[in-house]
Amino acid sequence: MRHVVRFPDGQLCPALGLGTWRLGESARTRQAEVKALRLALEIGYRVIDTAEMYGEGGAEEVVGQALAEAQRAGTVTRDELFIVSKVYPHNASRIGVRTACERSRRRMGLDRIDLYLLHWRGAHPLAETVAGFEALMGLGHIARWGVSNFDVADMEELSAVRGGAACAADQVYYSLGERGAGHALLPWLQRAGMPLMAYSPIDQGALAGSAPLAALAQRLGASAAQLALAWALHQGGVMAIPKAQREAHLRENFAAASLTLTVEDLAALDAIFPPPRRKTALAMV
Repeated sequence: MRHVVRFPDGQLCPALGLGTWRLGESARTRQAEVKALRLALEIGYRVIDTAEMYGEGGAEEVVGQALAEAQRAGTVTRDELFIVSKVYPHNASRIGVRTACERSRRRMGLDRIDLYLLHWRGAHPLAETVAGFEALMGLGHIARWGVSNFDVADMEELSAVRGGAACAADQVYYSLGERGAGHALLPWLQRAGMPLMAYSPIDQGALAGSAPLAALAQRLGASAAQLALAWALHQGGVMAIPKAQREAHLRENFAAASLTLTVEDLAALDAIFPPPRRKTALAMV
């Protein structure tokens, strides 16, 4: 995969990963979901993003089963994988993150989570959460920590907290259709050497149906969804984590990382989806 992101500790990762939102919500669909994740790993996905919130732990169980089966089959080794999960804000006290992380690690069958995020800001002080994350790193239960749904003011407040400068990433809603994070937050993160993880980079599938985007994509021999993902990957310091289950979508999304966009292509995309001219509230879904 041509596009990579670098974390503050020097860790390099593919800039295209796989989201798991809405997985693990039904026992009836579990085996199909495990099969889809197994296929994703066979295709070449190596970054998997999940959260204790997804299916109330169900998505982590799906991830854990798929990882275990894939490793037994020799599809991947643990060192090739980069697993991301998130803690609920109400569990983000100093002690709470430790017990939540233990549950997540148990569900996924992991000794270590590669990146552990605070899902969004809650009632617990950031200093408590950071202290909990630091303790988890000291135990070797997580390799690095970060946040999600934090805007510039949140990141600045976090940076002022003892240990807060060790934050490794910020995961936010960022796409051609929701470019607000690109106005101030992305430049802030780029200056800090911290990746922006873009969730819903195809606007939950909506961009795949964009006629203007499809017309431009056709000229490039791509689909609208692929062009939307390629745009995100060309931003610099951005990791896109679209969710997909169908084989066609998994393969289509993965191939987007091979698209090369010219200055003219990017300008055409700006004409269709104008960049924000001022700071706007951070989008969330």
